[in-house]
Amino acid sequence: MARRWFFGWQAVVAFFLYMIFLTTQVTSQPQTNLLLRSCSLQNTRSSFRSLNETFREVRRLLSNNNTYFATSEKTRSSEPVYMMAQCRLYMSTVDCLACYDVATSNTRACGAASGARAVLDGCFLRYDPTRFYEDATQPGNVAYCGNHTATKPTRFQTTVNGLLSNLTIATHKINDLFVASSSNIHGSNRSVYAIAQCAPTVAQNGCKVCLKVAYFNIMSCLPFVDGRALDTGCFMRYSNKPFFRKNETTNIESYLVEDSSKKRAIIGGVVGSLGLLSMILLAILLWCCRSKKRSTPRGKSFGRSDQLQDPFKYSYSDLKKATKNFCNDYKLGEGGYGEVYKGNINLGNTVAVKKLLVSSAKEDFESEVRVLTNVHHRNLIRLLGCCNEGPELLLVLEYMENGSLEKFLYGERKGILNWKQRRDIILGIAKGLAYLHEQYHVTIIHRDINPRNILLDNDFQPKIADFGLARLLPEDQTHISTRVAGTFGYTAPEYAIHGQLSEKSDTYSFGIVVLEIVSGKRCTDVLDVSHQYLLEHARNMYENRIPLNLIDEELDQSEYTEQDVQKIIEIALLCTRSTVSERPTMSEVLILLNDRSGDHRPPTRLPFNVLNFNVHIDDPSYVASSITNAVASMTELTAR
Repeated sequence: MARRWFFGWQAVVAFFLYMIFLTTQVTSQPQTNLLLRSCSLQNTRSSFRSLNETFREVRRLLSNNNTYFATSEKTRSSEPVYMMAQCRLYMSTVDCLACYDVATSNTRACGAASGARAVLDGCFLRYDPTRFYEDATQPGNVAYCGNHTATKPTRFQTTVNGLLSNLTIATHKINDLFVASSSNIHGSNRSVYAIAQCAPTVAQNGCKVCLKVAYFNIMSCLPFVDGRALDTGCFMRYSNKPFFRKNETTNIESYLVEDSSKKRAIIGGVVGSLGLLSMILLAILLWCCRSKKRSTPRGKSFGRSDQLQDPFKYSYSDLKKATKNFCNDYKLGEGGYGEVYKGNINLGNTVAVKKLLVSSAKEDFESEVRVLTNVHHRNLIRLLGCCNEGPELLLVLEYMENGSLEKFLYGERKGILNWKQRRDIILGIAKGLAYLHEQYHVTIIHRDINPRNILLDNDFQPKIADFGLARLLPEDQTHISTRVAGTFGYTAPEYAIHGQLSEKSDTYSFGIVVLEIVSGKRCTDVLDVSHQYLLEHARNMYENRIPLNLIDEELDQSEYTEQDVQKIIEIALLCTRSTVSERPTMSEVLILLNDRSGDHRPPTRLPFNVLNFNVHIDDPSYVASSITNAVASMTELTAR
């Protein structure tokens, strides 16, 4: 009896401690995970008196119980300051102040910059020399995604999509402009948790528009289990783990339903015409998206100087310390534009630090880096910041432990990737290029797509790196003429011979990389079997109707089907057509990759093999004299 009582008492204590642990995990963290920190490029502040006063005033206002939003301004000074801070409504006053203090420290690190912004999981802080309180959405809105994929991605994506869609509909209708909600994942005992929040100074319609943009941005994070979307006037987040208490959720059902009389009228009007209405709405949405993309001329104007997020400025001493004075033991690799080092900054965060060989044109360097700082996609390596105060130009980039795709295809880790992983890598590269070419508000041509510049995360998801040769394409031009730069074997013929560069140049390079992923062979090696280069060999295999002869012998035959392999090879050969106009765009490539019909145009033979031309791409005299050469070149990395 006593023994049963003893074990029963133990169980009660264990359960009590477990509940305390769960409660603490959700409610006692100030959520100071830094998502974004940006500093204005204009270092015009000579006095900090007004700025310090606004910092103190905003903190005083937030210290009042149940105060989650505050503004302060000093406009009579020669250096006016407008400041805004906001905490998430589920946070306690103590946690709100703790988050604000971290945000303050991060913005103070911007020194004499005229403006700064810090966004954390639990709060945000911004100050600027001009009034910005009513701003809702601007270019530079971004999504930050986790790196862990959901175990049941289809169900997870469906749940997240529905939950965030409801938050987008409801939040702007609620007085606080804040919603915290959760939803059970169908067929499991797990849930998804999400919030949406707008600044109270943003108009109701501005909040609605801002959250719609945030919704489209954050959906790019799926099927990762957590994601955030940041914009000037709003914030959205989802996670498979609770980050607010259950009693802090908002009942939004009434905000999702129209007035009953309106609802009856709407139902009566749409019966029998739902399909037509859907087509009209889809057409309007596509038109709006294309109009938004084209609203800014590509390569000419990026709008007001404060509309793009500025790169975070690291100090040379901090980066020197993070890399142990650029110690050889920390060296990851060396490319055509400098060396790459592993660095540990901000309490152990690991980054890659690129030391550029280029040491001139710092003004142009900052302009280009500022554009690339705003390029955010889960299949693109993130540029975290830069430094131009020391003897070299330094770039700070996302660190990738798995390193480059090259070593998995024909390096020391050859044979590790299975067919599904290879197919996912192909799809991820296509998504990243489609974003650069068509979804970002200026068109960016990468110019150097090859396996060295495809880095893999812990889940073998690809990220395109090395923007050292990236060029912006003006909207009114189909191509630009420039000196040849890139990697031999991956360069499109019209670019290698005539210097004509377009998005389709990247498409060609993508096709070559796909053939390498399928075969596990280098495109520049002469194959023993056919005494041909890979592209010509692939065409012969396809034309002789033996495409499976191209596939990597390291692959297990049970992992793939002949139809799927043939489709991937056909897509690669379409991308490598000699006539530029016959190559698909990367968005069309995505459609082909996801198409299940198997209906693809048979590729035609190239009239020549570009590898037969003696083009000295590695010769520095052929590299375009553009400041984009000063941007990160992440090549020949032994570990990332």
